[in-house]
Amino acid sequence: MPTKNLHANTSSFSSDAALAPRTRRRVSVQAGARVELPDLAASVSFDSHEPIGKQIFRALRQAIFAGQLVPGTPLSEKEVSDMFQVSRQPVREAFIKLVEAGVLQVLPQRGTFVKRISPRQVREGRFIREAIETAVVKKAAVSITDEQLQALADNLRDQKLAAKSNDTAAFLALDEAFHYAIAQAIDCTAAWETIQDIKAQMDRVRYLSLPEVSPLDLLIKQHAKILAGLRAHDPGAAEEAMRSHLREILVSLGPIAERNPAWFDADEPERVPLST
Repeated sequence: MPTKNLHANTSSFSSDAALAPRTRRRVSVQAGARVELPDLAASVSFDSHEPIGKQIFRALRQAIFAGQLVPGTPLSEKEVSDMFQVSRQPVREAFIKLVEAGVLQVLPQRGTFVKRISPRQVREGRFIREAIETAVVKKAAVSITDEQLQALADNLRDQKLAAKSNDTAAFLALDEAFHYAIAQAIDCTAAWETIQDIKAQMDRVRYLSLPEVSPLDLLIKQHAKILAGLRAHDPGAAEEAMRSHLREILVSLGPIAERNPAWFDADEPERVPLST
């Protein structure tokens, strides 16, 4: 598998996306307040074979993840369609998908707004993601090829370079590509596609946690353990390394919510704990 494939279909984060300034990551707006939307028009290509609605969905989701659209930001079909110079139909389709992903909410007679992060949904998303990705990595440990292992090693090298230059956007794109490549190794990219919306709330926390709460070096070490288990063709070691890695968010969630209270809903503990 050529290294360039590691950068395919990793739409949750993009190294080309402009990161919101750190000061804006601590900001929230009152629902209904007038705010100027970032210009995301360059994220859409009319020459692409991909549907425009899907491109708009991805551009808005990325802007929400990166903190360019903060909790409480109102979004109207008209403003967004004007931004992208399209009809309202593809924008409406994008809004529906963003509501389904849990990052937008529609308030009757008030409008559509960027949602706050739900700690409970973060834990639920992690639980489901862990179930899928540990199963994937176990399979991959048995069948992964030397070429695929080398591609993962190259990706890990690039992660270290991104961390050294403190390029959070590049690191997140490489992180996505690393996990996607493991699904590619068992020819089951549908597993990765299945969890894209499920992990939306996780991704928002993940962005806020870097690099202060979840140091990049720590995440790289966790990725290295996953790669070591794959290299050893040891399903048990690969599974345990993946499980430990995905549970890192349970450590960072509390501190991140405390630092950014305007970004989070009140917690709703689940009746059956999903972290054990």
